[in-house]
Amino acid sequence: MTVAIEKPGEAEAAVPAAPAKGARKVGRPMMIGAIVVVWLVLFALLRGKQTLSLAAADLTDLHRWINDFNDSIGADRNSNPLFLYFFNEIRLVIDNLVTFIQHLISQPPGARPVPQVGWLGVVAIAGYVSWAVGNWRVALLAVTGFTFFGLQGLWQESMDTLALTLSAVFVALLFAIPLGVWAGLSDRFNRIMTPFLDFMQTMPTFVYLAPLTLFFLIGGASATIATVIYAAPPTIRITAHAIRNVSKTTVEAADSLGATRRQSLLKVLLPMSRRTVVMGVNQTIMAALAMVTIAALINAPGLGANVIQALQSLDVGTAFNAGLAIVVMAIVLDRVTTAAGTREEYARRSENNFAKWRRPLLGAGAVVTAVLVYLSHTYLWAADFPGDGTIGSHIASAADTATNWAQDNLSGLTNTIRDIITDGLLNPFQTLLTDSPWWLVGAVLVALGVVFGGWKAGVTTAVCVGLLVGTGVWSDGMTTLASTLVATVLVMVLGIVFGVWMGRSMLVDRLIRPTLDAAQVMPPFVYLVPFLALFGATRFTAIVAAIVYAAPVTMKIIADGIRAVPETTVEAAASAGCTTWQIITKVQLPMSRGALTLATNQGLIYVLSMVVVGGLVGAGALGYDVVAGFSQGELYGKGLAAGCAIVLLGVMFDRITQAAARRASA
Repeated sequence: MTVAIEKPGEAEAAVPAAPAKGARKVGRPMMIGAIVVVWLVLFALLRGKQTLSLAAADLTDLHRWINDFNDSIGADRNSNPLFLYFFNEIRLVIDNLVTFIQHLISQPPGARPVPQVGWLGVVAIAGYVSWAVGNWRVALLAVTGFTFFGLQGLWQESMDTLALTLSAVFVALLFAIPLGVWAGLSDRFNRIMTPFLDFMQTMPTFVYLAPLTLFFLIGGASATIATVIYAAPPTIRITAHAIRNVSKTTVEAADSLGATRRQSLLKVLLPMSRRTVVMGVNQTIMAALAMVTIAALINAPGLGANVIQALQSLDVGTAFNAGLAIVVMAIVLDRVTTAAGTREEYARRSENNFAKWRRPLLGAGAVVTAVLVYLSHTYLWAADFPGDGTIGSHIASAADTATNWAQDNLSGLTNTIRDIITDGLLNPFQTLLTDSPWWLVGAVLVALGVVFGGWKAGVTTAVCVGLLVGTGVWSDGMTTLASTLVATVLVMVLGIVFGVWMGRSMLVDRLIRPTLDAAQVMPPFVYLVPFLALFGATRFTAIVAAIVYAAPVTMKIIADGIRAVPETTVEAAASAGCTTWQIITKVQLPMSRGALTLATNQGLIYVLSMVVVGGLVGAGALGYDVVAGFSQGELYGKGLAAGCAIVLLGVMFDRITQAAARRASA
């Protein structure tokens, strides 16, 4: 094909010559259409053959081998040197840390009838710390939130959740901040760490639990270790980003004054990265809280256990009350850490008189807090939360009443929505995936991987497909894949509609974004509760919860992408007579392809995570396999294999969409 190259300064664009016959480039939509047509034709001819279906109670040789391996580990746990001097020691240290914090704030130690620090002392500490790192508004929120836990009748459960979260965050930060600093200082180490961090952040929360119970047993120690692994990547990644983005001229100035590498780190890099590092700590705390609640599946104490038991018994009121406590804790922890990152900015805006009196007031507050802690340690009235949780009972009763009303009055609407999406989208697509021969679906996935992401993404997809077949849960994997893709399509529809609206209007953005930020704070469990009330225990409940869980991040990414389109380009299109619809579809969306692809990537990962959690409320497939593996010993091997299948789906989605995002941005 002949290409005309425009020289600098030419006023008119050169017109390329017509392409030679037969050399026309095949567009990506045409290639995707051809793949789908071939798939449908072969599906019609080969339907029901070589589907690798497996009944819920059936096991493959791999599953039986995992069960035998688990049994052998249990038999050798107290004699194998690897367990005696490594895994058991790690479990002992973590267990002692968790037990220490539990004895301090949630569970009685030894002969004491109450914890070392009772409710009054914990509320005082929460208020004082929030005030010290933030401001009086945050302190008031913390005091109100912690008091609310007791009024709900969930004080001990809330403190157990807080104890596990604090233990995990403490251990995670011990490793994450040094690793983040190292990655920020060394490009080579950053390149080594990035694939591991991508992999860890791609894995849904469920997946961390099964393999860790193999080595650390069920309980608080395994829950804390799983939480550490899941929660550490945000701090590592954000700390490295903060260190790399410190002004080079500032660092060079410090070096020119004779500062050593250590002095430059402690006196320049870390202080100037403080706000961003605190943001990473915030993300780690939020991830830890989300993981701790789900870790109730492996007997971790706390609010998560209340939610799981209520979901499994379809007790919406109890689940709502416990879920509300989780939301309140998430909001308090989020606001406290956010305030810690912006404290200096707040102080600069404060009046000079207030700043002058802040230190003496903090000193007086420390004295009052110490007195309240002493009272809560000494007197039962200040240690054991008064009351019988009447407010929690009223909340649960109101939630049950609302559930019954919704089921009586909205069932026609909710059933219609469920049937339209289930019968119109989910069932046909699931049938296409589960009833096609496994090799045909695998070939289609590899081909689509190549079209969207290039040959490297295609190779990754081929490896994932092969390993997915090896797990023995191919059919359940395809069921989960169908739910994930259908939910992601709906998420992207919502994301584009609201993202474009937010991107084009700052007023709309200011109104909607705070709600989206608050929604991202809530752990995944919480999303299941209201939709369980509306739709019952079905796979559609998990899909709707996944849509609501994933929509906020996609909306924000798309809104930022739309806003990044140059104003001059939009104005030029408007002056040329383009309508609003044409500007959106012909200018802003095409120029935001990178953001759209990134939103798809994040939407897929969020949806996959939530669809799997939906195994608790009838979603079935891989989520059910994982949950059944925890509760039924003979299905442990199948549950672990299902966890691996979830990882493979996540890696496949992530690599294809990331590669597509890079190509769209190129």
